[in-house]
Amino acid sequence: MGVKWNIKRKDTQFQAFVKKVIMSHLFKIIMISTISMNAFFMVLWTDYKTRYNLFRLFEVSELIFVSIYSSEFCMKLYVDPISYWKDGYNLLDVVIIIIIFIPYSLRKIKGKHYPYLNIADGVQSLRILKLITYSRGIRTLITAMGQTAYTVASVLILFFVLMYIFAILGFCLFGLPEGGDMNNWGNLALAFFTLFSLATVDGWTDLQEQLDARNLILSRSFTIIFILLASFVFLSMFVGVMIIHTEDSIKKFERELMLERRMNLMEEKQVILKRQQEEVSKLMQTQKDLDHKSFTELVEKFKKTLRHTDPMVLDDFGTSLPFIDIYLSTLDNQDATIYKLQELYYEIVHVLSLMLEDLPQKKQSKSSEKVDEK
Repeated sequence: MGVKWNIKRKDTQFQAFVKKVIMSHLFKIIMISTISMNAFFMVLWTDYKTRYNLFRLFEVSELIFVSIYSSEFCMKLYVDPISYWKDGYNLLDVVIIIIIFIPYSLRKIKGKHYPYLNIADGVQSLRILKLITYSRGIRTLITAMGQTAYTVASVLILFFVLMYIFAILGFCLFGLPEGGDMNNWGNLALAFFTLFSLATVDGWTDLQEQLDARNLILSRSFTIIFILLASFVFLSMFVGVMIIHTEDSIKKFERELMLERRMNLMEEKQVILKRQQEEVSKLMQTQKDLDHKSFTELVEKFKKTLRHTDPMVLDDFGTSLPFIDIYLSTLDNQDATIYKLQELYYEIVHVLSLMLEDLPQKKQSKSSEKVDEK
């Protein structure tokens, strides 16, 4: 039996504040700008002359970048120390943080002339992967690639089987010591590499010319058949699988955006209605608190102060001046509310119409699946 720890935090208000900061649009813009600037400075750092002239600038900017990345890590970990480690993108950020501190550790422990220090500096290019956390589009593509892993693995296995068959066949036909092409077909490893070049159609004419120079039988038929199978069948199948799953993920991403937009519209509608209700309540409260008397009492009191030459206010409740003032201001607020609600309803109808367009496609796909099952 697992032990559950029910620990209540005492800093809930500050935790909510930090979470609000992390989830804000401004924080995302700052992080994206920081990552982009860091990538730009790394491009400048690759030029030795620029690195020498702007050495101090690179040092200061590196301290700023590392401080921002570390602060982001601490803020996210502070908000939710347990769930933070359950997110794969957060784990990617942790790996990048570790990679950032590797060169500093090696310089302190091994010194500046450590032979593998250049590798540690080279892997700093992985910092740009932090953009994945702040880009839903990139995450959608990664999700699509993950969904295609099983299908792609099957295609690659079939492709490997094809290359294995043709590698053995090519070695037996063209890898003979006497009159064979030992540079390209002399052993199984060279045959695999040559077939990979043929599959990518990279320099296949040069390879074929070397076979033609040795008057090897069936060389052209061998090359044409393998290119047709490998390049035009298996590679096209691989690309097609990726495109299909990517399109499905993009459609799912668009539907999620429409649902989020709809929820935002509904929340905005509720906020407007609540604000208008509060304004009307304030007006009614003002009426009640006005000398702690109703409109009828105010009218009667006002009538007693009138002279015979003054205009007489009618006894009708609707003719009282305070009521007319409140009523007209309420109508103005009501008109503004109706106008905003109309805009929201138009947006909701537009979102629903886009969602309904996907329903026939889903029904057709389900009907086609039923037909296939029959």
